[in-house]
Amino acid sequence: MSGSIRFCLLGSGSKGNALFVASPGAKVLIDAGLSLKTVQERLAMAGESLDGVKAVFVTHEHSDHVSGLGPVARALGVPVYMTRETYANLPASVGTLPRVGLFDAGDEVVLDGLRLGSYSVSHDAADPVSFVVRSGGVKLGIASDLGHASHLVKARLKGSHALVLEANHCPDMLFQGPYPAYLKQRIRSRHGHLSNLDMQALLAGLLHKELRIVVLAHISQENNSPSLAHSLACEALQCHPAEVFVALQDRPTRMFEVHG
Repeated sequence: MSGSIRFCLLGSGSKGNALFVASPGAKVLIDAGLSLKTVQERLAMAGESLDGVKAVFVTHEHSDHVSGLGPVARALGVPVYMTRETYANLPASVGTLPRVGLFDAGDEVVLDGLRLGSYSVSHDAADPVSFVVRSGGVKLGIASDLGHASHLVKARLKGSHALVLEANHCPDMLFQGPYPAYLKQRIRSRHGHLSNLDMQALLAGLLHKELRIVVLAHISQENNSPSLAHSLACEALQCHPAEVFVALQDRPTRMFEVHG
């Protein structure tokens, strides 16, 4: 079955996250942790716009994923999809949303042929999820803001043509870094964030001949380096031809495109 997916990380990290995903029939945003102006500017840098975006999907209620949600959703007038517990725990600053679509973790939402399947992840939020996106036979697997790559995570990501994987921190840099002990423990916990080594092990278990793109996400500016995360991902690939890219906090990635 043919299909295609385009995607671009508009910003990735503790200061704000947003992911643009498009198929021939639909465009969506996953998370809106950047201001409306920043989303517009970074989409323009990637050769896109908010025109035609049909919905915003929310992974969880932390501010770096929803700080721009209210203005973005109200400007677009589109539905915002999230779990009931995420909706109940949104910060008051989000304000009124034009339309809300509620789903249970594990449900799939279909918009003009673009299929977004949710799955539960382990993170310190009310009911956090991540998504697998499909268009025809093409699959984009996303796993960020999770402290543990469970069997469910691996099963959901299996067979992806493109992957967005968290590589939040280097354990040694985190241990030696300036964060207070409680925050270090939160990050390292099974409800925190994936380390470089966690990412490397997860990626090694997801290799298959049709994997083409790996994008490393949510890289800590204090406790990691893009080059270190990139080198460890390349080690996991060994001789596999997939390309590895790093998403940064202050600029968008290129617009990636995967065809089936």
